[in-house]
Amino acid sequence: MIKLTDWLPTTKKEVELRGWEELDVIFFSGDAYVDHPSFGAAAIGRTLEAMGLRVAIVPQPNWRDDLRDFKKLGKPRLFFGVSAGAMDSMINKYTANKRLRSDDAYTPDARPDMRPEYPTIAYSRILKELYPDIPVIIGGIEASLRRLSHYDYWQDKLMPGILVDSKADVLVYGMGEKPIREIVRTIQNAGPGKWTDIPQTAYLTPFIPELKTGKNQKQNADIRLFSFEDCLQDKKKQARNFKHIEEQSNRIEASRIIQKTGEQFIVVNPPYGPMTTEEIDAGFDLPYTRLPHPKYKGKQIPAYDMIRHSVNIHRGCFGGCAFCTISAHQGKFIVSRSEKSILKEVKAVTEMPDFKGYISDLGGPSANMYRMQGIDLNICKQCRKPSCIFPKVCPNLNADHKPLLELYKAVDKIPGVKKSFIGSGVRYDLLLTPYSNGELNKTARDYGVELISNHVSGRLKVAPEHTSDEVLNCIRKPSFSYFHQFKKIFDKINKDKNLKQQLIPYFMSSHPACTEIDMAELAVISKDLNFHPEQVQDFTPTPMTLSTEIYYTGYHPYTMKPVYTARGKEEKLNQRKYFFWYDNKYKADISRSLSKLKRPDLLKKLYQK
Repeated sequence: MIKLTDWLPTTKKEVELRGWEELDVIFFSGDAYVDHPSFGAAAIGRTLEAMGLRVAIVPQPNWRDDLRDFKKLGKPRLFFGVSAGAMDSMINKYTANKRLRSDDAYTPDARPDMRPEYPTIAYSRILKELYPDIPVIIGGIEASLRRLSHYDYWQDKLMPGILVDSKADVLVYGMGEKPIREIVRTIQNAGPGKWTDIPQTAYLTPFIPELKTGKNQKQNADIRLFSFEDCLQDKKKQARNFKHIEEQSNRIEASRIIQKTGEQFIVVNPPYGPMTTEEIDAGFDLPYTRLPHPKYKGKQIPAYDMIRHSVNIHRGCFGGCAFCTISAHQGKFIVSRSEKSILKEVKAVTEMPDFKGYISDLGGPSANMYRMQGIDLNICKQCRKPSCIFPKVCPNLNADHKPLLELYKAVDKIPGVKKSFIGSGVRYDLLLTPYSNGELNKTARDYGVELISNHVSGRLKVAPEHTSDEVLNCIRKPSFSYFHQFKKIFDKINKDKNLKQQLIPYFMSSHPACTEIDMAELAVISKDLNFHPEQVQDFTPTPMTLSTEIYYTGYHPYTMKPVYTARGKEEKLNQRKYFFWYDNKYKADISRSLSKLKRPDLLKKLYQK
């Protein structure tokens, strides 16, 4: 029987139930507390607990009142941890048109008013004011992607690294288990402030760091970025900075990065190398209840409902999509769990009282990258490319789908599992690329058949993003011709097996390089394919992505050539309307626009009888 003490404590009463008189770490989170490995506060909390520490989580503290939530547990012995939550708070609060959202998926009953803007900054400042002598460690998506100068879409300006505004002592970027353990060991052994050499962390210093040259040393030479003030004066310098940041974020052996901001310096230490299977297994095998904290009884947390019967099989993504923050945060190197660890979690899911026999997703950042890595890792160590599959699949990538096929079969044999579905995005270019190794071609074909025949829950969602090759090149996605090929395979398998499944493509408007004509041509192609686009989005600039740097600076950081981007509200809406070409309320507006653009050919293709 599950007891209240099976969760990490969130109140003074729960701390006392455990018989604790003092806490080692108190973690403040912008999300509700769900004790599940997909939620950052739980993952870090359980990691620290496994070190023998007394850890408490304060989820969604009230920052508007007398700050009692920040005071109720007192001072921790080691440090405060702060995270805005599992996604960027501003994406969580605002639409692409900067309108307030009416719900928050990570909050009980989806209430939209339970976290401030930029919780990392708000929570950290409060803690530093209340307890100036206690270290504050920030991490999570919001902090990770704002570790250096970055463009903020919601304020429409360039901002300094978040350490400046938050007043925090240390920033952990990326997946935080390894750096947070080392921070604990350092504080315990040497005291606060001795953490300047810990990998995958950043800190602020008033002293000019001694530059490492890389000569006769194991480390790579430091990279000194243009200062924040330089970038404010010259957008090209911000663009050039980004190229360094992205390259070093995706290297096995990276350089330390330094940026002057005002009279201080932000120092970003190189990341840890990829975790081992044993290390990631250890994290997922911790004693999670897999349930929301009992304080939320009777309330729904939409983000939890979505993943409660799913299992994450790997971390990392080598797609390198220009608009995506996954590789910027998790890195491009795939870290896969063992089959044993995955099956153990699947069995735990089958024992949940509300489980009806259907695993909603066996996936990860991308569905079909499990156990894939470089054939010769020495080549990978030299690589600076942000993607292993763009502009073409790297010949050094072992793109073998066989381990994934074996995993699916093993999961489906577990008693109680009727079906395992794949809800994560599938990279169909990995299935369609002709490999020199014939066995890879065979397993890719076999995977496509297995996926479409047995693991689609009525609708298979894929993300071509656009139909224009020029736009797709900017996004770092393959030609739309790959989608045509995949659709033929999908339709044939459905026909052969008498299935009535749908293929649902995701599309995006207003991405850099996309023009209104490109969107009109997308509409024509959608019509020809008999698609009425449903899964659509207007590009939203998020910190530390290639797309955002192009949007802000107007230049592609890798070529320094100008790139057109729709920026104003009217420009963005003019592009978005083409998704809905089939809706009569948009017909007149689209007709006027195409006439003004002198493209009667496209108008005829869309609306001819």
